[in-house]
Amino acid sequence: MSSLNPKQIDAIGVSDLPERLQDIIRRRDTVLGPGYQFSETIPVEFVSGFGAHLIDRDGNDYLDAFNNVQGVGHAHRHVADAVSRQIATVNTDTRYPQEALVAYAERLLATFPAELSKLSLPCTGSEANDLAIRVARFHTGGEGIIVTRWAFHGRTREVASFSPMLGAGSPLGPNVRLISAPDPRLCAPGQSLENYMRDQVRAAILDLERHGYRLAALIADSAFTSDGIFTHPMGFMQAMVDEVHAAGGVHIADEVQSGFAQLGDSMWGFSRHGVVPDIVTMGKAIGNGFPISGVAFRPEVSDEFGRKVSYFNTLGGRSLSIAAASAVLDVFEQENVRERVAVNGATLLAGLETLTRDSPYVAEIRGSGLYLGVEIIKDRGTPEPDPIRCESIIKNLRDRRVLISRTGSAGNVLKVRPPVAFTAADVSRFLETFGIVAKQRL
Repeated sequence: MSSLNPKQIDAIGVSDLPERLQDIIRRRDTVLGPGYQFSETIPVEFVSGFGAHLIDRDGNDYLDAFNNVQGVGHAHRHVADAVSRQIATVNTDTRYPQEALVAYAERLLATFPAELSKLSLPCTGSEANDLAIRVARFHTGGEGIIVTRWAFHGRTREVASFSPMLGAGSPLGPNVRLISAPDPRLCAPGQSLENYMRDQVRAAILDLERHGYRLAALIADSAFTSDGIFTHPMGFMQAMVDEVHAAGGVHIADEVQSGFAQLGDSMWGFSRHGVVPDIVTMGKAIGNGFPISGVAFRPEVSDEFGRKVSYFNTLGGRSLSIAAASAVLDVFEQENVRERVAVNGATLLAGLETLTRDSPYVAEIRGSGLYLGVEIIKDRGTPEPDPIRCESIIKNLRDRRVLISRTGSAGNVLKVRPPVAFTAADVSRFLETFGIVAKQRL
């Protein structure tokens, strides 16, 4: 919701909210710039949180199965303490030697294949993808970019030019080509997904060349989130990457949403496909909501750029950002986060499959770990997307204080993407609540 006049505000039911919240919403609309939106149709004001829980002003406990920015948990004590100690000590940037910065880079890079051995630290996921494309262009001498048909990679002017999810009001660059998401249902009879995706990449490269663009990069979200969440079968990406390399381009794995063990079976989504990207971008969960992002490079891709171009980010590598990011890695080590995600994610998936098995409105459930999509359709006989039913399910869950969202080009895929702090008890609460809603709407 953004730029709402009083009639529009009343139309969505805000007039039924407490007077204090109405006042905040009206004042917000007066002072904030264009484009701001609420996560929910009817907004909720949260005043505290813990783990995967958000607490509103009246003390109501909402289960957060949507927001993986605070990946290791809202108000995680270890992260909060680390940031508090650092801000009371010093907060310098990457222009000064920092032991903590170097130690963090070593720890983070150790989670990647050895080929990815250089790290830059911007501030946001958008900035990370902006830098990745900039380096890719410098390294390849090309301009062409390949993305999936409903991809989202960020909101800077550059990155928005290859983020089709932003819609018609945000034009794509003439150097951008779209390919379909890796949906096995799109393959011709007898065609493997691997060959289907390879053929699309090959055709996109040829079309770019026909229009005078040499390939710079294929950039792909490792969970294909905005396209509707596609994580299986594993292994199809190598053929795509081979085509990109043959054309002189690089592969950028966008792990802003899918990274940090969100998919459960590995720290990074690209690992599931057996590929080693040339560049990997990170954001969101890297600092548990603190403003820091990351770009990991093969040195042969980034070193020449570093010798000839100065790159500096005021906030990304500051002492305070590093304290938050380092604390996140501590939590991963101390709490066996990846293993917990794998176990709880499997339970969540099995429960959703059981609850929707007989529903004529569920086409399929996709995903891995704590990153699942439930595709809602009008009827299995004629699988037309049903975004209205999808939105109704989200609202019904919200009314029962469980938060999820939706994704996909038609807005008909329930996006269940809780923080990796999600516990077994959280899974049980989610499935119990989802079961109640499913009886009404599915």
